[in-house]
Amino acid sequence: MRLEIVSLFPTMCAAPLNESIMGRAQREGLVDIKLVNLRDYAHDRRQSVDDSPYGGGAGMVLRVEPLFECIESLLDDDAHVVLMTPQGRPFNQDAARRLATKKHLILVCGHYEGIDERARQALIDEELSLGDYVLTNGAIAAVVVADAVIRLLPGALGSDESSDDESFGRESLLEYPQYTRPALYRGMKVPDVLLSGNHEEIKKWRQEQRVIRTASRRPDLLRQHMETGEVNGNKKKRD
Repeated sequence: MRLEIVSLFPTMCAAPLNESIMGRAQREGLVDIKLVNLRDYAHDRRQSVDDSPYGGGAGMVLRVEPLFECIESLLDDDAHVVLMTPQGRPFNQDAARRLATKKHLILVCGHYEGIDERARQALIDEELSLGDYVLTNGAIAAVVVADAVIRLLPGALGSDESSDDESFGRESLLEYPQYTRPALYRGMKVPDVLLSGNHEEIKKWRQEQRVIRTASRRPDLLRQHMETGEVNGNKKKRD
């Protein structure tokens, strides 16, 4: 995958992108990441890329010229351009899986009061938001999206099954409880089934725990899961 992040503050993205799974994915050639400073496309010595909005109002708007020149310099036939903005559709695991199938992603970081509408209409393929709140700029949001997408690339996690069983995996359920050594600590025991070596019983227990945990913490996800026709790992029969 080819991935560019267009931002006024590319250094905010650099450190997390080079650590852990994202860093390893780059070193192994699974993804090629480039941080692009929008100010490099400014037309004055001050590197100004924003201006006050027509019609008045508070704040500043990212100018159309640097946005066009920057994004157009990155485009190819495979490019999919995403604007990070509070006005976008909520980003979730389904969106991460969909974006992970793209060959070329360009994540554009919103800032100030947003971007000139002409750039939005002409250049942006979709708009995404992390949630119903506002960040100082879109750099951190872009890193979150990059992390969620890159870890889904084949080979990024070492085993493609790693992402299937976790929360929001192939089933819309939360992940089951996890335990490791020691088996007994301060009177707290690991469930016997996990020590039994009976893989069928372990699989059954884990699925039951996923349903219980999702019902307790995210009943909305459990309803969604039931509507898709799978409960306790079995297809729901339809009339």
